[in-house]
Amino acid sequence: MNFSIFLPPGVRQEAEIFHGSGGPEGSRTPRPGNSRKAPVIYWLSGLTCTDENFTIKASAQRVAAELGIVLVIPDTSPRGEGVARASDGAYDLGLGAGFYVNATQEPWSQHYRMYDYIVDELPALIEQCFPVNGKRAICGHSMGGHGALVIALRNPGRYRSISAFSPVVNPTTTPWGKKAFSHYLGDDIKNWWGYDATLLIEAARPSEHLPLLIDQGDADEFLAEQLKLERFVSACEAAKYPVQVNLREGYDHSYFFISTFIENHLRFHAEALDSQ
Repeated sequence: MNFSIFLPPGVRQEAEIFHGSGGPEGSRTPRPGNSRKAPVIYWLSGLTCTDENFTIKASAQRVAAELGIVLVIPDTSPRGEGVARASDGAYDLGLGAGFYVNATQEPWSQHYRMYDYIVDELPALIEQCFPVNGKRAICGHSMGGHGALVIALRNPGRYRSISAFSPVVNPTTTPWGKKAFSHYLGDDIKNWWGYDATLLIEAARPSEHLPLLIDQGDADEFLAEQLKLERFVSACEAAKYPVQVNLREGYDHSYFFISTFIENHLRFHAEALDSQ
């Protein structure tokens, strides 16, 4: 798996000392005393993306540097020789389309364990190899917005806040979700429920509510058929789960939308990460 990581200036300098002269395979012994460690925002990208899309297009580094926040951007699926892929080259299944689930069906189950990768494996690696303080937030776009919501709702103790751009919030009822879940998880719909944010919000305990921000463009071509944001908002209202939703006039599903409002999301997370 590939991932990108952005270290703000002070933390980048600390990381060089943290690793020692041996580089990433050095001693990894933290400095004693007042060594600087930073919180982390995990960004989950959407269909067809790699770790590079957000890194290059979102314009997030300036604000992250100002706020002293580490950004971690994983890939959207496993890749490489022997990794299953859609036989017809479809963009919404297989490579670039992991949907942040743990696949249970062949041939996907051997490698497509994106849920475990994001929840456990990648944070363990980041916290071993970089000077971070264990405070985490999570956000994402489209399929990645789905991943961020599901992962945080199922693991509220691991994160301080959640945000999403144009998230797929009710995938058990949409074409993208039905296609991916039937291949990865099988035909028993009960096995899909744990990966649907609209269903998960109903079971969230008030003591586990996290700050939640969603931005959605009203000119998004996928809004009506694939995203179903109104269902998630209704579920939040029924569950009394506080959510801030911004419907942005004239914006579509693209990275122009993300780059316009990413600063708002980073500052939203910074506030939560600074809280005790």
